[in-house]
Amino acid sequence: MEFFRIKKDIPFMRNALLFNAISALTFVAAVFFLFANGLHLSIEFTGGTVMEVAYTKPADLEGIRATVTGLGFADNQVQSFGTAQDVLIRLPVQKGVNTAKISTQVIEALKANDASIILKRVEFVGPQVGQELAHDGLTALIFVIVGIMIYLAFRFEWKFAVAAIIANLHDVIIILGFFAFFQWEFSLTVLAAVLAVLGYSVNESVVVFDRVRETFRDRRYSKFTTPDVLNHAITSTISRTVITHGCTQLMVLSMLVFGGPTLHFFAVALTIGILFGIYSSVFVAAAVAMWLGVKREDLLKPIKPKDETDGAVV
Repeated sequence: MEFFRIKKDIPFMRNALLFNAISALTFVAAVFFLFANGLHLSIEFTGGTVMEVAYTKPADLEGIRATVTGLGFADNQVQSFGTAQDVLIRLPVQKGVNTAKISTQVIEALKANDASIILKRVEFVGPQVGQELAHDGLTALIFVIVGIMIYLAFRFEWKFAVAAIIANLHDVIIILGFFAFFQWEFSLTVLAAVLAVLGYSVNESVVVFDRVRETFRDRRYSKFTTPDVLNHAITSTISRTVITHGCTQLMVLSMLVFGGPTLHFFAVALTIGILFGIYSSVFVAAAVAMWLGVKREDLLKPIKPKDETDGAVV
């Protein structure tokens, strides 16, 4: 299905060098902020106190957040847990204050607003658990990247695999750079968004590369140079890109507007990933493939020499 069709190919590769320079500067800036500021890790990674409380009626999450913040826990996490009456509260580690004292302080403040509240459980998550989560998350990220490289190398050609991975890493580092620069909270849900962006971005690259392969193999375009083929492939997939990314962004936008604080940064990470995923598929993945010297012969099956004995009468 197409909303529109562009008859004349857009010369994307004409300005590839300029956009690659912009991408490189953006990438370097993101890496700088990652090292200079670091990520503002959530309680899942740093450890803290976890409280589960129950109300007799649907809980007012905003009111609970305001109460907990007023106690001095600025980095708190408050979210529904299973039902609208059950609430999970995560509080950061405070030096010199034990879990029992923290939970007592919080529950007393909450009971001042609603005496029917029930404390169901209190747990302390140590920093060691957070380190294990961070290690497992990084391991998952590495496995995803390696798997994508192997898949693209088998499906297309190693030059496309390298180009796609560079583009995907570009998207991931840009997302992390935004979180480091603005010091947004980096939680497990944001990590899930980063992994989702990896798959989403590589899907866009695969669509473009698949059209590149078709164009290289089509005899009608036998006189096209590599930049011409890339321009044609990208132009012919623009309608599909608008439909796919537009529908996805509408869904993410609904989470951003109506999802509340729990899904806010998850939706922010996906939004950044979608926007830069479109950009990187055109001006990073395709351009890098061009710089690596991809050509028609890389995607054409070699013709086997005909055996002189074929057809011979014995």
